[in-house]
Amino acid sequence: MTMLDRMRRHKGWLKWSLALVVLTFVVFYIPDFLTTPTGAAPSEELADVEGQSITVGTFTRRYNAQVNAYRNAYGGQMNDQLLKQLGIDRQILQQLIDEEAMVAESRKQGITVNDVEIRQRILALPGFQENGKFVGEQRYRQILQIQNPPLSTTEFESSLRRALLIEKLRTALTGWMSVSDADAIAEFKKRNEKVKLEVVPVTAAAFKSQVTVTDAELVPYFEKAKDKYRIGEKRKIKYAQVNVDQVRSTITVPEAEIAAFYQQNLQQYQTPAQVRASHILFKLEGKDEKAVTAIAEDVLKKVKAPNADFAALAKQYSEDDTNNMNGGDLDYFGRGRMVAEFEQAAFAMKAGEISNLVKTAFGIHIIKVVDNKPDMTRALAEVHGELEDQLKWQKAQAEAERIAKALEATTKTLADLDQVAKERSLAVVETGLIASDEPIQGVGAQPELSARVFGMKEGEVTPAMRVATGWVFATVTGRQDSYVPKLDEVKARVADDVRQEKAAALAKQRATAIATDLKNAKDFAAAAKRASLEVKTTELVARGTAIPDLGISEAVDAAAFALPQGGVSDAISTPTGTAVIRVVEKVAVTDAELASGKDLLRDELVNARRDKFFGAYMQKAKAGLKINIRQDTLARVTGGL
Repeated sequence: MTMLDRMRRHKGWLKWSLALVVLTFVVFYIPDFLTTPTGAAPSEELADVEGQSITVGTFTRRYNAQVNAYRNAYGGQMNDQLLKQLGIDRQILQQLIDEEAMVAESRKQGITVNDVEIRQRILALPGFQENGKFVGEQRYRQILQIQNPPLSTTEFESSLRRALLIEKLRTALTGWMSVSDADAIAEFKKRNEKVKLEVVPVTAAAFKSQVTVTDAELVPYFEKAKDKYRIGEKRKIKYAQVNVDQVRSTITVPEAEIAAFYQQNLQQYQTPAQVRASHILFKLEGKDEKAVTAIAEDVLKKVKAPNADFAALAKQYSEDDTNNMNGGDLDYFGRGRMVAEFEQAAFAMKAGEISNLVKTAFGIHIIKVVDNKPDMTRALAEVHGELEDQLKWQKAQAEAERIAKALEATTKTLADLDQVAKERSLAVVETGLIASDEPIQGVGAQPELSARVFGMKEGEVTPAMRVATGWVFATVTGRQDSYVPKLDEVKARVADDVRQEKAAALAKQRATAIATDLKNAKDFAAAAKRASLEVKTTELVARGTAIPDLGISEAVDAAAFALPQGGVSDAISTPTGTAVIRVVEKVAVTDAELASGKDLLRDELVNARRDKFFGAYMQKAKAGLKINIRQDTLARVTGGL
């Protein structure tokens, strides 16, 4: 971790510290006011594992935490429709079920976590330490209280207990697994050895124009590979849709409700004060403090001299190697991101001011404030439009679900579907024949709906099913069983496959013919040029790197790392054609690299093996657990998100 990373003590550190302790199973806490109105109370049971409830509140907090993380990373690209298409809601529920299953299995195995173990882990968490010592009970509680929202010790310690149960279960099941020195060394070399290549690609694409394909050639090729062209089962689908956008156009939101929502979510529209500062750091670790202070005071005089160039002096004197080359620039930061002494000094200064010497745990600093941004709150008038849109969308989701659920009892047959669609003016769509993995006209790819429809008899109607654009009732109006087509139906595909095969054969023939000349040539590139072939030179590349015109090829990798420096290969078949390569340079792993990286890689390999084993174990264990999902509640919750 860099010094700048350590200094920027963001308030989210607690969550990440815990995540490191408990793998990926930490519960993210989000305020209740961020949950989306779903028509389900936070305490309502969404699912249970061996009698242990997973509530709507737990689900919505986790869901909102994940959505916030995505939106912070991807901004406006991550909209509600895309989240639905990605199935984030189902993934979150599955995570919660998996975690509860792990806790249940740990208890089944007699694993427990006592209060002493909880205490020991808290004392060991880096976030609760200063100068290598526990911060004390009062500071511990304060740290929990500054989380967003504040955490009680009971909440935090309860989640930690569950996390430690899972950790102990995984250790009990996989602690025996290891990776030998020989395996670690072999894998390290495999990942880090590099070669520089001269490549003569002879692609099939270059020969396609020279290939002719006759009808007589298609018949035997097709007869040998009929199953390759098998047409899967297809069905015609007819559905009526309760469209959320249409419902939304009928909804109005009272001004009082918009104002109340604004107040409840005011924090989202507030930007805390920020400072942009640069600094010059003089480290104290292992040094005489008086001597360092004397040097810092001397530099401070230079910094405060008329027309002094702070950035240039930071480059010259600062020992913070994360930013000294940038003139000591720390960019903008808010309160709680720097150590207390640094923060106090920076926020007390005006733009352009330079501090006196400031001592922190990291050393002695000279701070220059470049800019100040005061606390800002976007006014209701400024965000009114987006709030109104958001509330309309939420209400439309809930209303569309209410309508769909109300219609379920009377929509059981095709005649019912037609009648309901007519009475409610619902849009009705009838598709042509489509396969189960093809998008459905009007609603796109809908795996759950497709799976349901392809498991039904003709005339049956699905219950109300959630799609990206609303809710649908669907039925099957026609079907076509899987069959092997006649050649005429797939003639173009077969002809293209034959053409590709013949072009690949010509490419291999051409590469094979010149491989001997290239092997014997004193000048590889010149010989290729005489043969009217282009040579492409790579950078130093490791195994698994895409090669120009060839892509990623195990065969190329195998030849490249087996040949000596200067060696030339035979013709190598690749997915795109054939190639001949020459090894220009080989870079082996040094003993120093091996010594510094082997153990880290061994840990990675061990963890990968343990994760795979643990995942397989839990899949079997879950089969023996009683897991119930309240589908009606899930539909209400996920429909409103």
